[in-house]
Amino acid sequence: MTRISPDELERAKSILGTIASSYGHTVVGQDGLRSSLMIALMTGGHILLESVPGLAKTTAAKALADAVSASFKRIQCTPDLLPSDIIGSQVFDYATSSFSTQLGPVHANFVLLDEINRSSAKTQSAMLEAMQERQTTIGGEVFPLPHPFLVLATQNPIEQEGTYHLPEAQLDRFLLKEVLDYPEFAEEIEILARLEAGVYDDDEADATQPETVSIDDVLFLQSVTKRVFLDESITNYIVSAVYVTRHADQYISADLAGSIEYGASPRASIAFSKAARALALLNGRDHVIPDDVKTLRHVVLRHRIILNFEAIADNIVPETIIDAVFDAVQAP
Repeated sequence: MTRISPDELERAKSILGTIASSYGHTVVGQDGLRSSLMIALMTGGHILLESVPGLAKTTAAKALADAVSASFKRIQCTPDLLPSDIIGSQVFDYATSSFSTQLGPVHANFVLLDEINRSSAKTQSAMLEAMQERQTTIGGEVFPLPHPFLVLATQNPIEQEGTYHLPEAQLDRFLLKEVLDYPEFAEEIEILARLEAGVYDDDEADATQPETVSIDDVLFLQSVTKRVFLDESITNYIVSAVYVTRHADQYISADLAGSIEYGASPRASIAFSKAARALALLNGRDHVIPDDVKTLRHVVLRHRIILNFEAIADNIVPETIIDAVFDAVQAP
């Protein structure tokens, strides 16, 4: 694998700086969310955002799309949403007595699925093909999705009426799961100040929109990210941590180990490998260090470790188990 040249590293830093500047023009705080969104963009992975209402999940997704000159579609998920409402359908044209295909909103570079857990299992399965295979099938014909393609899905954990549990198979296909918290006092003051200044008004936003990057810039970022150096010792560190989640009773306390129904799949190791490379590049490095992996432990594993009923009843959260797992694994 060809190592990243100094010129390529400088170009990557410049592109990332432009995206961060454009994103920061709209979104206040939420540094963890910004990092996760950038990693998803750099790796071509999908991201699941979870929080109570009003914490800028939709705003952040739109801000990332605005930072790139690419197509963006938002889908509001509801229980009566059909697969054809997302992927598209065949429409009969009476003038020609033939069917024509109309592509759905999933055929965009950035797709925001608002409240994905409100869509039915049938609709979720249609999204599964799009997320994994990066294509849709309409009337027996396959339509590839644009490149890059990124799904940003949101869900609200406090409202369960009219929702459908996301299957573990679909959760596993999200590269990262970011859980948002309330803004700090000063950050909320800044949000109101920007609101008063008209930053979020369409007319004002058009006049003050910062510089954006192109799709070619994003494709360059994704290409460079794949060439960030990952030492064999870091790979062993990643696989060791994921392995411990499957054999926790041998490495962590019995009460925490007994809370795990199923450990993480090999997709967790793949996600660590991809995301760690992106985080290293995000921090201006052409190589991964152990802290990159440790920093990503929650966003990579929290939706991949399945807890049993007793753990859920005792309010044990995945993050507690993840921290215990990494405490048990020796970093290189």
